[in-house]
Amino acid sequence: MQVRRLEITGAFEFTPKAFPDHRGLFVAPFQGDAFTEATGHPMRLGQTNHSVSARDVIRGVHFADTPPGQAKYVYCPQGSLLDVIVDVRVGSPTFGRWEAIRLDSTEYRAVYLAEGLGHAFLALTDNTVMTYLCSTGYNPSGEHGINPLDPELDLPWAAELTGEPILSAKDRDAPTLAEAKADGLLPDFATCLAHYESLRSAT
Repeated sequence: MQVRRLEITGAFEFTPKAFPDHRGLFVAPFQGDAFTEATGHPMRLGQTNHSVSARDVIRGVHFADTPPGQAKYVYCPQGSLLDVIVDVRVGSPTFGRWEAIRLDSTEYRAVYLAEGLGHAFLALTDNTVMTYLCSTGYNPSGEHGINPLDPELDLPWAAELTGEPILSAKDRDAPTLAEAKADGLLPDFATCLAHYESLRSAT
């Protein structure tokens, strides 16, 4: 497993080795030892999610109140997608910045987003599947969103879209980053760092 620490604190890219043969292919997108070595703590598993998306579907930008927050380890077992991590933590040196990584069923890269980070993706093929390992279960009162078409965020959809983006009503009606900050919805960077340290200290 190759691991790359991204510029946004708390985000990592994992690239496993795939083993194709005459029967098909075997790959381990999540490996506990590699994860713990990279992050300093094991992945807590509270829920697994599975989504199937048509071409040009955008999901996100989603994040949760931290603590407890919801960390995500995501990969694409079918199709192809553009995965985007957005730093929505107030006080972070990379606040408002994003990083984009292509996830697909060719290389089986995975991305880990620590609690407090925003997550979105664009499906690049029909029947694109996203698998999520989540540190906590669904908590509707603690989950929030940022409009993925917020012009100030300027997320990298335009170069990949073949038509109009397909969004849920909830995502289309979500506030901009500036509006969410003004309303006090965004996580605090220092609080998130303290939470990450508590996870490492408990290991």
